[in-house]
Amino acid sequence: MADPARARKLAKRISQIVASAIEHDIKDPRLGAVTVTDTKITADLHDATVYYTVLGENLDSAPDFAGAAAALESARGVLRTKVGQGTGVRYTPTLTFVADSIPDDARRIEELLAKAREADAEVARRATGAQHAGDADPYKAPREDEDETDLDHDLAEAEEETRG
Repeated sequence: MADPARARKLAKRISQIVASAIEHDIKDPRLGAVTVTDTKITADLHDATVYYTVLGENLDSAPDFAGAAAALESARGVLRTKVGQGTGVRYTPTLTFVADSIPDDARRIEELLAKAREADAEVARRATGAQHAGDADPYKAPREDEDETDLDHDLAEAEEETRG
């Protein structure tokens, strides 16, 4: 079992090597919009999972996830060789490529926040000019019960009679 700090450093180095190789060494046009987002490595340093995302070429076209996955799969051996040369570890980890869902999740969260802002604006719009249901001051001053004051008065009279 490797040191966790060493595993983190190796994962970061693998990310850098793979990203550089995709950008400069591999001449597959399907990898032009691929960005390496993160890399995780197992504790024994034998298997690395490289997370990637595919950015759209422009706003009108959807990203080609299937093409990018196929291109990464076909370039796996070359990328593993580059990782082995760049890291100098005894055993070059196997590479697994996984499409990263964080950008999609972030987009979905942004949409939900926009809906919440619209709902808040609608509530604020409806609240303008609204009146309270009921009295303006819902907290009434405490009233003195007549029964209690009569009892106190009778008790005071009884005490005076017994003294005097």
